[in-house]
Parts: sequence; C-alpha cells; structure tokens
Amino acid sequence: MGRIQAAYLVPHPPIILKEVGKGEEKKIQKTIDGMKEVAQEIKEKKPGTIIIITPHGPLFRDAVAISVTPEMEGDMGKFGAKTVRFIKENHLELTNKILQFAKARDIFCAQINKDFAWEYNISSDLDHGVMVPLYFIDQEYIHYKLVHITYGLLPREDLYKFGKAIQEAVEGIEEDVIVIASGDLSHKLSVEAPAGYHPSGKLFDTEILKLLEVGAVEEILSMESCFTEEAGECALRSIDIMLGTCDGFNITPKVLSYEGPFGVGYGVVRITIGDINRDRQYMEQLYHNRDKKIRQTRKHEDPHVKLARSALEYYVEHQRVMNLPQDLPQEMLQEKAGVFVSLKKHGELRGCIGTIEPTTGHIADEIIRNAIQAGANDPRFYPVEEEELKEIIYSVDVLKAPERINTLDELDVKKYGVIVSSGRKSGLLLPNLENVDTVEEQVRIALQKAGIQANEGYNLQRFEVERHK
Repeated sequence: MGRIQAAYLVPHPPIILKEVGKGEEKKIQKTIDGMKEVAQEIKEKKPGTIIIITPHGPLFRDAVAISVTPEMEGDMGKFGAKTVRFIKENHLELTNKILQFAKARDIFCAQINKDFAWEYNISSDLDHGVMVPLYFIDQEYIHYKLVHITYGLLPREDLYKFGKAIQEAVEGIEEDVIVIASGDLSHKLSVEAPAGYHPSGKLFDTEILKLLEVGAVEEILSMESCFTEEAGECALRSIDIMLGTCDGFNITPKVLSYEGPFGVGYGVVRITIGDINRDRQYMEQLYHNRDKKIRQTRKHEDPHVKLARSALEYYVEHQRVMNLPQDLPQEMLQEKAGVFVSLKKHGELRGCIGTIEPTTGHIADEIIRNAIQAGANDPRFYPVEEEELKEIIYSVDVLKAPERINTLDELDVKKYGVIVSSGRKSGLLLPNLENVDTVEEQVRIALQKAGIQANEGYNLQRFEVERHK
C-alpha cells in the first residue's frame, strides 16, 4: 500500500532561478536555502511520485484540473529562460485513481490533454508554479513520476475533501509519494509590491504560518475570505488540498523559511506525516462549521436581507413571485430607491443585479425584483438551483441619490460608489468591495463594465449606500 511520506508548501517566484534572476535571486537567499533543504529531503525519501498542486495551470470555477497526458513538458521561456526546460512522465495509474476517488466524493475534475486545451484555449504545458519547485528538486533527485494538479475555485471544504481523495488514491498504489503545495503568500506586503500594499498582507502571512506550524486545520479552513482576498495570496487553496492529503494522520509541521523582500511573501513549510490518528479527521467537522456559520448569519438577518432571501427562495421553489410579507418596516413600503442585491456562495460571488434608480413602487418591491434577477438572470452565472439555496448568503445595498463630481479626488473607495457615463453607456461600481482598494481601480472597473475607453470623455457621479448584510 502506498503512502504519503511528507507534504511541503513552497513558493514559486521565477526570479529565484539564477537563469531568470541574473543576480536578483540573491535577495531571497533564505528561500533558496529552504527550497534546497526540501530538495535534499526528497532525495533522501526517494519517492516514486511527486504530486504538485499549483495555482497557475488551467483554472476553473467549478472543477479541479488534472493533466492526463502521458508526458508533460514546459519551459521558462516567458521569463527569459527558455533553456530551463522540463519533460516529466505522468503517473497515469495514480492520476486515474485520483479521478476515480474524486468522482466518488462528488468533486468534478477537468482532465487536461492537448485536445481539451485546444478546445478551451488554455495551455496543457507545465506552468511556473510546478517548474520552479522542480528546478530545485531535479538538482538532487530525478527518479520520480509527476502528477500535475491545478486547484479550482471550489468551496475550500471541497478542496480539503479532494485532498482526502488524493490520500485514498495513493493508498491504492504500491509506492511512496510526496505532495507539494505550490503557492506564494501575500502579494501586498509593501508599496513596492506588484499588486500594491494592503495591511492585511503581513497579517495574513503571520497568521497562516502560525496556524500551519501547529497544524490548526479548522482555523485555516475558517479564515475569512475578505481577509485572504485583501492579502492577495495564491497559496491558500493549494494548502487546503495539501492538508486534506494529511487527514486522519498525526503531522509535525515546521516553517523552514519565510521572507518577502519584493513585497511578496515566500514561505517554505515541511509537514512530516506520522501515524494514523482518527481524532485528526476533520472533514465532517469542516462542513458542520460551514453550515453553522450560515445558520448564525441568517439568524441575524435584518428585514432587507431576509426579504431578498425569501424572494429568491420562493421564486426558485415555485417559479413565481412571492406576495409581500405583512411584517415589513413601513420605510420599506413608503420609500423608493435603487437597490442592488448580491449573492455569495462559500465566499464567492454567485450573482449581483441592481438598479441605479427606483423602478418599482417602493424599496420592498425593488428588493424582491432584484433578488430574483440576481439569482435567475445574472448573465455571468447559471441560474441558482434549489439545492444551492441553503448555501447562499445575501447582502442588500440601498442607493442614495447620486451627485455629479468633477475629479477622482472627490471619491473615496470605501465610502462612495461610482457611476461613469458617456452617451448611452454607463457603468456602476458599489463602494467598499473586496479587492477594490483604490479609486483608480474602482473607476477602471466601472469603465470596463460600461464599455467606455479610459481616454474617452465621460461623466462621473458618486453615491452612498445603506448596506444590509
């Protein structure tokens, strides 16, 4: 029976390769030393297969991507080092077992080969999230097959469950395996960072490394999505899968190195996997925690949010619009306003539709109309299905009257939403949105939504909202 010998979190900055960095790699010597330590340990363990989970392969909202080509290849040409090239044999037996166990656990997997890649206009080559770790490993050890996995934008509990499927698949082969979670930590540690600065960046890096070092699975899986998104990381979903591969075993984690000289956090972590420990089986508890959080949120819904949820649930279940409830506050029945209703499922947007100005007789009707539209007719998503209703969290923004402004200096991304318009084209962006940290970004997105070029002449309006969550 095969087993997972150890798991590692490693970063993937291309600049760490001397062929790319051309001397700049010396600024992250701690990370180089950490990567070399990982490579040396892998040489000593002599695994038959290395499984790498990456953020930078084919990424899907509803599926994990797994390469099913017999041979995988790639090079670092896009980073100016085309001579750094890799050709790896896929462990197809293990890959197929992972697909089998994932299907049994209701995790959808996209099987990536050249035909699939051509049809969906994606690459089937090895990505830098895989090649950077392999660069160091191959200097010490090359006698392994590879399994290439790109995480999907699934609920994090489902990613953990997919990790458990990997564990079960490994137990069905006759060799030992190493699991590598590839991912950088916060990309927003300083003003020099490519993604800009956010104070949550350093907080996230400190917290995730502290939790990893004590093996705090539940706490890691319950980190708030707004916090992790503000930090601008790409490692967390890789970590979720990695932790799932360790489910039911004692683990001994250790942070081997951490630094962030380019404004991006690079952490190297080893997890040694020990004996079976049924007290460390977390899957059922993770789903219980998620359901409990949803129940607590709904317990504290105000009338605006409760009406939005009731409207969509009734529509999905009965295919008609509900009658107005009898116990609504009078201001919802007497006042008119534009309203936006937003739906989220497991922290990810599931629909958002709104009106800049009132289109119905009062706020209550506006909420009912837009809640149904957000769930059934947002063109970015398929309609909400009945089995999803129990997992959706709602928010309602009641818009105040917009006012004309002349410069971006009159905006505040946290306080004001923005409306841009040019002729018949217009676009709106609400205030205080996750991952929108600057006025310039707020206006850019609004222009994009409106189909207005940045060099066109356009008008600006700002507005405040009354947000109900």
